[in-house]
Amino acid sequence: MSDQPPDNPPLPPPGPTQPQPNPYQPYSGPGYGPTGVPYWAPDHPDSAMVLLLGILGMAVCQVVAPFAWVKGARVKREIDESGGKLGGRSQAQIGYVLGIVGSVILALYLVGALFYVVIVIVAVGTSA
Repeated sequence: MSDQPPDNPPLPPPGPTQPQPNPYQPYSGPGYGPTGVPYWAPDHPDSAMVLLLGILGMAVCQVVAPFAWVKGARVKREIDESGGKLGGRSQAQIGYVLGIVGSVILALYLVGALFYVVIVIVAVGTSA
């Protein structure tokens, strides 16, 4: 026996490796199906409704804005918890923000209406 180690064959060159995912980017790009065609995650079923409620709450009727705010928060949380299986977060985010702004406008309307009623009551009470 020889004191030399046996000749090991050289290792094959390393193949292409997958790049490491960016830890600061929570959402990845599209996945690839069996045919190699990229596909995107489907939108959350309620993301378009939150966007619609937010737009209506800002433009037409501020009464629906708090519903866009609450539902938008829930939809965003469900999308984040899905791990990339659901999309539509941008729609939900826009509806959520519009719901907040519409709710603030609604609160200002209510404070103004209450102030107006108090002024009218005081004016009627002092003139009589």
